[in-house]
Amino acid sequence: MVDAVDEVLGRVGGEVAARAERLWRTAMTLHADPECAFAEHQAAELLSAELEGEGFTVERGLAGLPTAFAARSGTVPRPAVALLLEYDALPGLGHACGHNLIAAAGLGAALVARAVLPEGAGTVQAVGTPAEEGGGGKVIETDAGVFDDIDAALMFHPGVHDWQWAPLTAQTQYRVGFHGRAAHPTGNPTEGIDALAALIQLFNTLAVVERRLPQGSHVQGIVTDGGRATNIVPEHAEGLFGLRAATNGALDDLAGELLTCAHGVARATNTTVTVERATPRYEHFRDSRVLSGRFAHHLARAGIELTPPEPGVYLGSSDMGNVSGRVPAIHPFVAITDPGSSDHTAEFATASASDRARRVMLAATEALARTTVEALLSPDLRDLAWREHEREVSVRV
Repeated sequence: MVDAVDEVLGRVGGEVAARAERLWRTAMTLHADPECAFAEHQAAELLSAELEGEGFTVERGLAGLPTAFAARSGTVPRPAVALLLEYDALPGLGHACGHNLIAAAGLGAALVARAVLPEGAGTVQAVGTPAEEGGGGKVIETDAGVFDDIDAALMFHPGVHDWQWAPLTAQTQYRVGFHGRAAHPTGNPTEGIDALAALIQLFNTLAVVERRLPQGSHVQGIVTDGGRATNIVPEHAEGLFGLRAATNGALDDLAGELLTCAHGVARATNTTVTVERATPRYEHFRDSRVLSGRFAHHLARAGIELTPPEPGVYLGSSDMGNVSGRVPAIHPFVAITDPGSSDHTAEFATASASDRARRVMLAATEALARTTVEALLSPDLRDLAWREHEREVSVRV
């Protein structure tokens, strides 16, 4: 069986090389015409058409999302591996997170795996996942059961580090509104109940709370409504608060802190308050060390060595966390810039169309395809991944 797997793996490099120019053109087409959350119509059509053209069965409008899709190839439903494609861009910055490279690598890995795998090996899926930067396409897909019959979910992310797995936090946003009473601040100042003052007090209270939060937890807020005129005591004020925490449990605790603080401020200021979740909840990421280890092993063939992430450093949040709570998943970071730079910048958008980005994208394509082949052809690898996954999700954190 080992010899059979090695024989299939031996064909992967040639298949990637044969598609290299086509995959890079796809990445550059996406880069040249960035589309933001849930508006990625051209990107979704471009990618799904490429897959359909090579024999994949494509389901568009996946999970009720117009810019989501699933492309499937295989004569038996299980085992099944999903390659996840992100393709949304950032408002004003374009592909400053390199999603054009994620999409091209996932596309290439799916096409190559299909080309080399023997009939009956299982199912290769390419899943189009919109709105990672805001809106949570994978959250919606996960809740709709898209990953219920999947044995592994694989993707890579371009970044500023070469890390085997992603230290990604749990994240959500809450909208907090205070309601008071309008009045003229000079003519009848005692009649007013200042909702903006209450909101400012909440910011100050949370600043004190943040000093004792555990590592990885923080709150960042903005004022979205602070009143209409300086000569009217604001009767309504509203803020949007982003909460992040190292684990899902810590995020729940932090949301509880926000609620406690908001109601305490309302009592102290004689206002009323409403607190509601404003965005989908991104879960923290659970890495499949078994599978990410195989990806790292294969990526080393291209001279790129991945290491564990630096302790105590977190790289934001992703709706891939929700997928990782359902199936064994990987989300390694592969650098396309030098240390000290940052994604979500104009410089990173430029880097995602660079020669280095091309090399990384093709190396990641090959490593993803090889990991897909191994996951489909090796029951032992799948069993290890599932056992590890079940241990991870059984721990309440």
